[in-house]
Amino acid sequence: IDISSAQVRDLYVDQWHSPRGRQPEPAQSGAASPDAAQAVTSGDEAVTGVRARRKLAGLLIENSWTQQTSLPVFDLFSGESYEIQVTFSCTLVGFYPATLAFEFKPDLQSSTAFHIVRYIEAKCITALGRELAPIAPYKPRTLPAWTPEVYCTIVDGQPPEGYHCSLTYTLPYNLLLFLDLFRRVLLESPLTWKNYSEKFQLLLYLEEQQMEVDIKRYNIPNNDRAEATMTRDRDKKLLVLEVPGVSENRPSVLRGDSLLAYPAGEKKVKYRGYVHSVQLDSVKLGFSSELLARFVDGMKFNIEFTVNRLTVRVQHRAAEMATTCGLGEVLFPAAPLSSQQTELPQLRLFDSKLERNPEQYRAVQHIVAGSSKPAPYLVFGPPGTGKTVTVVEAIKQIEKNQASCHILACAPSNSAADLLCKKILDHVDEHKVFRMYASSRDPNLVPEEFKTRKCSNLVGECYEFPAKEKLMQYRIMVTTLLTAGRLVTGDIPEGHFTHIFVDEAGHAVETECLVPLAGLLCAESGQVVLAGDPKQLGPILRSPFAIKFGMGVSLLERMMNDFPLYQKNEDEYNNCFVTKLLHNYRSHPAILKVPNDLFYDGELQVCADEYLRNSYCSWEYLPKKNFPVIFHGVTGVDEREASSPSFFNIAEVEVLMDYVKKLLSTQGKKGLATISPSDIGIIAPYRKQVQKIRKALEKVGKKHFPLKDIGGLKVGSVEEFQGQERRVIMVSTVRSSPNYTEIDKQFNLGFVKNEKRFNVAVTRAKALLIVVGNPRVLDTDETWAQYV
Repeated sequence: IDISSAQVRDLYVDQWHSPRGRQPEPAQSGAASPDAAQAVTSGDEAVTGVRARRKLAGLLIENSWTQQTSLPVFDLFSGESYEIQVTFSCTLVGFYPATLAFEFKPDLQSSTAFHIVRYIEAKCITALGRELAPIAPYKPRTLPAWTPEVYCTIVDGQPPEGYHCSLTYTLPYNLLLFLDLFRRVLLESPLTWKNYSEKFQLLLYLEEQQMEVDIKRYNIPNNDRAEATMTRDRDKKLLVLEVPGVSENRPSVLRGDSLLAYPAGEKKVKYRGYVHSVQLDSVKLGFSSELLARFVDGMKFNIEFTVNRLTVRVQHRAAEMATTCGLGEVLFPAAPLSSQQTELPQLRLFDSKLERNPEQYRAVQHIVAGSSKPAPYLVFGPPGTGKTVTVVEAIKQIEKNQASCHILACAPSNSAADLLCKKILDHVDEHKVFRMYASSRDPNLVPEEFKTRKCSNLVGECYEFPAKEKLMQYRIMVTTLLTAGRLVTGDIPEGHFTHIFVDEAGHAVETECLVPLAGLLCAESGQVVLAGDPKQLGPILRSPFAIKFGMGVSLLERMMNDFPLYQKNEDEYNNCFVTKLLHNYRSHPAILKVPNDLFYDGELQVCADEYLRNSYCSWEYLPKKNFPVIFHGVTGVDEREASSPSFFNIAEVEVLMDYVKKLLSTQGKKGLATISPSDIGIIAPYRKQVQKIRKALEKVGKKHFPLKDIGGLKVGSVEEFQGQERRVIMVSTVRSSPNYTEIDKQFNLGFVKNEKRFNVAVTRAKALLIVVGNPRVLDTDETWAQYV
């Protein structure tokens, strides 16, 4: 670092008033280079800089972690330079910044000292880290410049078999103006039964507006592609469009959705293509015979993606029908006028283990007895407490003991609904159970068990929807929340279903939960059961306005927050309306300790299998024996690449791969259990970090474990791991810059500033939890600070 006395004041102004230079890219592992000093001619404001930098330098020297090197006092005359050799070595990957403070005196004898501060940075990476480096500098994906819409003709395509939608609920033309003039007061008003339908419909419009904005970012041409080309499918009736990332919902495209395509340079005629199937990186589209007739290989197209409005329309109808069907007592429950206790039945449970768990047994009794009607019954199930098992047992008991019952069991996702159905079929005749799928569900994802037992509406490769009379013969129907809207469309009578169960209710938007209720439930005689955990992940929304004005709060969470029926009274819940499950059958006590204290009042009891939960207590790489929780601190760099706004942290990926190698090389040795990659899960908050980890795993698997199925090791987001568990869980927190944490909070991203995402991430592990992150950044968040 060369500094001449004539430049001192100007360098002060440069450092104080100019932004830091770009981060250096070391030529090799462990190299370091200083930021370049910029030439500044004016020193008028140097005095302010001197005071501030002098104070900073003093603080730096006072810190215990700062090293102060004393060099001989010497004169530095104008035009001269003094070279300082800086060396760096490390044994761990990461990003290492350091601050240098230089003390100067214009006159060594009498003048007051001042200081100049400079930064140096070093990055230590491995060969693997270099392979994962950004493929291109980050350049945000931009929306195409707005141009007035030109009138065009849209030629409709060929939808897949069974696709039909007759609902409308058109999005208001100028929604922002609509909000300013008429609806601002409504949005800011508390939710009441009087404004219930109108407010939720407005929130749905806001969410749909954001969905339309977001999906436009994938239109072609864009930053990554100048045009699109398509190929003919084997049967020549469909066209295949490559859409990289479609399997990961970037963009979100389902069977039955549509998009617009038009030859490059033409805008007067656009062709609507319907999605017939979604492949790994492509979609098969049904267009009109007109386009197929003029199509030739190599033909270039512009593509406009569109939002499938069917799911939004179904929710609009449910919000509207909630009012017309008089569900006020269900959605805004009041305390019962009578204090008479409901007589509880003595039951012999199908799963005898539940009889030894007082909370689970009591919940089943109250649900069978209908003690909460007309208010919903809530099953509050913290992680690993057997919430779904409890719900399924209640369904089986009702089917067994109430001859006239008809049960509708729902969940937000197909995977959760499939799990419900599988467990129900363990003890219920398959002829009484019907699993109904939406036509958008990929037939290849339907469990083989359902295909062979013929208890679903999948016939061959197509979905069939039986007549109303046939559907009404089944004792138990299982669907997703939104697919239940098909039953309303099919005129299943209100009150036909005596019991409606919603599992994972905390993960669904309230209007989704309304779909199986509005039009199907008789408020006076029907029983609603909501099962979930309001302390875990809530609904996934895109619109910041919809989140701000309450749509991010699930029906389950609203019930527990707003109504005394579901709140503790003298440290106890009223079991006539809600049961909190307390026995955790998943995790080692060290893993459970922090989330138990933070979110569940320390009430959870460790009941996991002793051998399984202790299987990593003697692992040689534990910093503390018999304490199977590791926090590995690493200072990495938040990076982005190309047009992806998603973050990744290469240093954390390298640390994770080191632990993967240790886990797989030590399994089955020194008393450790034999595990496979499928027993390990890695959670990361950003999609790009998930991709980098997967890429690194492929390389590590080929090089170190060619005989193991490394692909069985699941890597995913927190949302993908909700409701799942693994013997070993590793968590990559990614964040190394506090500058982005407020953005994460605003847009509901990442782990920092998000209690629910933290809770899900750290409660998936059975026997070993490894968290990799930057402790200084995590310490800025109150929840993470307690964990670290």
